Amino acid sequence: MNNSKLWTKDFIIFTFASFFLNFIFFLLLATITVYSMDVFNASESKAGLIAGIFSVGMVVSRIFIGKYMDWFGRKRLLYSGLILFLIASLMYLFVKSLTFLIIVRLIHGVGFGISTLIMTTVVLDTLPKERRGEGAAYFNSSATIATAIGPFLGIFLLQYTEHKSLFILLSIVAIVSVLISLFARIPKTEITKEQLEEMKGIRLKQFFEGKALPISIVAGLIAVAYSGVISFLTPYAIEIKLTTAASIFFIILAMSSFISRFFTGRLFDTKGENVVMYPAILLFSSGILILSQSHHGFVLLMAGSLIGIGFGTIFFCSQVIALKKSPPHRVGLAIATFLTFIQGAYGIGPFLLGYLISVVNYRGMYITLAILSLFCIFLYYSLHGKESTKRIQTSNEYSKNV
Repeated sequence: MNNSKLWTKDFIIFTFASFFLNFIFFLLLATITVYSMDVFNASESKAGLIAGIFSVGMVVSRIFIGKYMDWFGRKRLLYSGLILFLIASLMYLFVKSLTFLIIVRLIHGVGFGISTLIMTTVVLDTLPKERRGEGAAYFNSSATIATAIGPFLGIFLLQYTEHKSLFILLSIVAIVSVLISLFARIPKTEITKEQLEEMKGIRLKQFFEGKALPISIVAGLIAVAYSGVISFLTPYAIEIKLTTAASIFFIILAMSSFISRFFTGRLFDTKGENVVMYPAILLFSSGILILSQSHHGFVLLMAGSLIGIGFGTIFFCSQVIALKKSPPHRVGLAIATFLTFIQGAYGIGPFLLGYLISVVNYRGMYITLAILSLFCIFLYYSLHGKESTKRIQTSNEYSKNV
């Protein structure tokens, strides 16, 4: 993947492997609370803990692996993460208590965090620089498709089959993801003595890449707003009597996001990030505002399409910006920093928004999130967009002089 060719064997393998891992993640995200309440009579708070403990394992593993990724070796860590993920997937078949389920979820989160971080880092780090935005758009579309298919199939299986069928399916998918990953080539990374010395000791900058923080903050706030869509769409749809439209909301969202990747990624590479990011944030904010005012199924689905285009574009663009801003030997740490902010937002967002709903109801929450998203336009401009504009102007002036 070091030339201009994009769809190499390794790129295709990791795109499919990423889809399978995210498919399992979103399938369980939509079903594990119902499973724990039905089988173990868990309270809503305990069911929430069981769902959320996965993210704890994922975030913690990414913080530490981001620092030591190239020290231990990407290939070794990827296979370790995949094996851990596979073992945890199989362990669901033998769960007999809530305590054991919590342990399995934690291990599963660690395996997922390691595997997806290494895959993402290897893919983005080895994409042709002139096609990095386009490649990131296609690669991340695998996770976007998984957000639609995973929950849909998981809920379907819970309705018409036993819980065991659900866990047998995810075990088979986990095995497939491990097997196909064995055929991918993972380039070795060279570490200088200076870089090795930099890794020693315990300092904050060793766990977070400072140059990736600004764009990660923007993406994290957007992810908080997106978590409100994921977590509370169903009860909101019940309240406004649009459950039929809500049943295909995420499919429309995923399709819109996927289709937009065919031109937004290329636009990012040819025209720069600002040309893509400003409209994407505006579309995302508009989608949430429309969602807050939905009284008809068509309007709800239109909101889903705008949210899908906006969030999908913001996610892959921000990820590439974090990569571009960081030194080559801290690429893994930059991706880990970015994903930590995103996953942290997914974890803390629903918790905070639950309190907000009790004060301003669902429509009020979505109006608040639309305003928060709109504010991110100004935040993006201050933290990155202004600098990017100056850089492009300087480059254009240089080209004219030459």
